[in-house]
Amino acid sequence: MTAVADATTASPTSASASPRQVWGRTRGPLFALLLLVAAGIVLATARSGDQHGRLDPRSADQHGSRAVAELLKDRGVSIRVATTLHDATAATGPDTTLLVAAPNLLTPHQQNELRAATGDSAGRTVLLAADALSVDALAPGVHASSSGPVATRAPQCSLPAARAAGDADTGGFRYTADDLDAIGCYPRGNLPTVLLVHEKSAGDTVLLGSPDLLYNNRLASHGNASLALQLLGSRPHLVWYLPSLANPSAARNDEGVDDGTGDERSFVDLIPSGWLWGTLQLAVAAVLAAIWRARRLGPLVTERLPVAIRASESTEGRARLYRKANARDRAASSLRSATRARIAPLIGVSPRDAHSPSVLLPAVSARLSTTEGGLDTLLFGPEPSDDAALVRLADQLDTLEREVRTS
Repeated sequence: MTAVADATTASPTSASASPRQVWGRTRGPLFALLLLVAAGIVLATARSGDQHGRLDPRSADQHGSRAVAELLKDRGVSIRVATTLHDATAATGPDTTLLVAAPNLLTPHQQNELRAATGDSAGRTVLLAADALSVDALAPGVHASSSGPVATRAPQCSLPAARAAGDADTGGFRYTADDLDAIGCYPRGNLPTVLLVHEKSAGDTVLLGSPDLLYNNRLASHGNASLALQLLGSRPHLVWYLPSLANPSAARNDEGVDDGTGDERSFVDLIPSGWLWGTLQLAVAAVLAAIWRARRLGPLVTERLPVAIRASESTEGRARLYRKANARDRAASSLRSATRARIAPLIGVSPRDAHSPSVLLPAVSARLSTTEGGLDTLLFGPEPSDDAALVRLADQLDTLEREVRTS
């Protein structure tokens, strides 16, 4: 009995898991996490080749545009690559074509600056796969519809460049113009995927719903090369603008001072949408796994142990559980109940009345010639206030049981 109390007051580290137990519990989740990271690295590596140099006139990758750049150079068109808005707008002019490879990456402030520069240049501006928000700023009066698949389409328009090129790989966004001098070609669902807008004193603007015909791996197909050369080679100079999220002009004016008109983006805005959806899916999976692994609610069921366990080990185990749960009330109740069950037969009390104060206390008091007040507190009293009181209670119960046995 004393062993129960001693084990109950033992150091909490005695109930802590060993390193081997910790490893056994965590190796499954760690292995799953390792597989997830490895799969992410493999997918990123597999897709990195596709993303590298996309629409870059210096890249020979399948999604680069070096092939069309070389053809333009052979026709006498000079090509200049710009990676900042300042370089792109500074090079605009009546004899220059400005190609914006990713207009959707530009902030509203950058788009307004670009529109102001091209509106007075009398040159040509080519926008690749501009969405609805981008065309509102870069091509006022033009509206963009939802993006669609790229396929080989006929020009079906009077634009000389398109009629000379013939069928081409077009698609993506579709465009319509309100009250503008515009020619639409290569329609999909009665809406053109290539739109040429003529503006008075502002040159013209070409909108391509998809940039696919400029890729190295598509340039030789159908009339893609002819259409690309005619749209990009109408002026002797070509500025190939590759926007970047790292461009410091996103919220600054020409003097480098923040004018407060920039589009401030939070950290979450810079995270690709695929990662956010992946995180949500992992959270849902974690919740489902927790529900699957959770214990069923219901009453406790007594089961026979598959192996024999020594009484000392069982006692020590229960004491550690009580200690871990800080359950002095349950430990004291267990000690008192065991003492009452053992002394009841010694004083002639039936097991049914062993836990009845009105029957047990008079019998014990008569056996030991003591008052019932102290026995009531000892055998049926409140829970101990601390661990030391629990140890004293265990000692007093041991003493009481020895006195009953020897009396």
